[in-house]
This record gives sequence, structure tokens and C-alpha cells, in this order.
Amino acid sequence: MATVVTANVNGIRAALKRGGVSWLEQAGIDVLCLQEVRASDEQLVESLVGSAFQTWSIAHAPSVDKGRSGVAILTPNPHSEVRIGVGPDEFAATGRWIEVDVEIAGDLVTVVSAYAPTGEATDEARQAEKYRYLDAMQARLETLAARSKSGAGEALVCGDFNVAHRENDIKNWKGNRGRAGFLEQERDYLDHWFGALGWTDLGRHLAGDGPGPYTWWSWRGRGFDTDGGWRIDYVLSTPGLTARANSALVGKANTYAERWSDHAPLIINFN
Repeated sequence: MATVVTANVNGIRAALKRGGVSWLEQAGIDVLCLQEVRASDEQLVESLVGSAFQTWSIAHAPSVDKGRSGVAILTPNPHSEVRIGVGPDEFAATGRWIEVDVEIAGDLVTVVSAYAPTGEATDEARQAEKYRYLDAMQARLETLAARSKSGAGEALVCGDFNVAHRENDIKNWKGNRGRAGFLEQERDYLDHWFGALGWTDLGRHLAGDGPGPYTWWSWRGRGFDTDGGWRIDYVLSTPGLTARANSALVGKANTYAERWSDHAPLIINFN
């Protein structure tokens, strides 16, 4: 069995102080994908000192804008290849895409950690940036799907996509129509990925029709206590890995006080 976890840590140093690294240590992880690391290479390594991850292989793509974004992939086995960035040059150093080739349970798999821009429906420039990123992501997904279909290798794409796919993926879907993260044009991308391209949304595939389980709740208000969340964190798989996936769990904290991020980790187990 292999366990893959994706977690938007909302700042690795903040998550460390809140107990997030300790929580992840206890999850029995084989592959850990992080988003919003918000740290330099040195700060990320320092945050893992003394933990089970201290000796792991780390592939990290920080953002050129300090204290923002940043994605990473951690595994106990070395990575044979590391690739940073997706699509146009504007995303090459923004800390929003990293992929590695790594052995998982005897198979060489391409693993991606992705962090899509939030966007803003009332800000044309910000929303256009999000669509450019989703376009670039889609092109890479097409390539990885074609490679899987040809038998050249399986892939997992993990991360915070900042899009809730359907009404059962957001508690207050009626009140959020017209907002970034639940726009029809954004959701159409996921329709294409899970349809024509053949990717499987393992969180939904393994958890049933929903509603939820959600993976993000605002720090403000009572959304966490009332489970007024969004499901915007995903693990996508190519068919060979879909057949081996057997369980999905969202690691939501028991209480608001025990939260170490505004997201909860998504945990996928494979045979």
C-alpha cells in the first residue's frame, strides 16, 4: 500500500507552529505534496528539522515573490527527474507547479503539486491570469494523459486548484454563483479533464456523491464549525493508478482550535 497526501499548508512555518508538521508525520505518508509553502529552500528545510521528513528528498519551487505561493513534493525515495513551471514563462517562477518522477510501490510515477491562482470575478486581469494558468495546466494534463494511454507511465496531479467542480463541492453553492472558484468557465475545465481527457478525481470517485467532504473553510466566521466549506483540493490520477486507489480521507481537524491551515489534507491510499 502507498499513501499520497496533498496539503495546502498556508505557510509551512506557520503550519509548523500550529502542529501541522507533527500531524503530517503521523499520517503514514509515502508521497507528500505541499502548496502555499511560502518559504525559501532554506526555510523549508529548517521547518522540517527534527521531523520524519528531515531525511526525505525535497523538490521545491518557491515563488520569486517572497512569502507567497510555493509548491513542493517530498518522498523518502530520490526523485529521478524534477521539472518546475507549466506553460508560458509567466508561471516559471511563481511557485505554482512542480513535478517529479519517483518510484512508488515499484512503479515509476510522475507526481505533480499544483497551486492555481485564486482569481477574482470582478478583477479582469486576475481572472485572466487564472484562465491562462488553467489553459497551461490543461495542456500538460493532455500530454500526461496521452503518455499514460500509450503505456509510457502513470501520473498523479495533486493540489489546490481553487475551483469547486460541482454543486456538491461547495456548501453554499447558490450564494457563490458568479464568484471566482465557482464560475461556469472555471468548472468547464474540470469537466473536460474528468471527461474527454480521462483523468479521475479520486476524492470524489472514492468518497461518493457528497455533498463534500470539503477541504477548505474560511478562517473567519463559523464556516468551519458548520462545515460551510469548499472542495478545492484534488488528487487526479491516470487510469492505471485509479484502478489501484482504494480510499480517500479528508483530515479535517476536530475543532477550530486544532486547525493548522485553512485547508485540510486530502489523503489517498493505493494498493
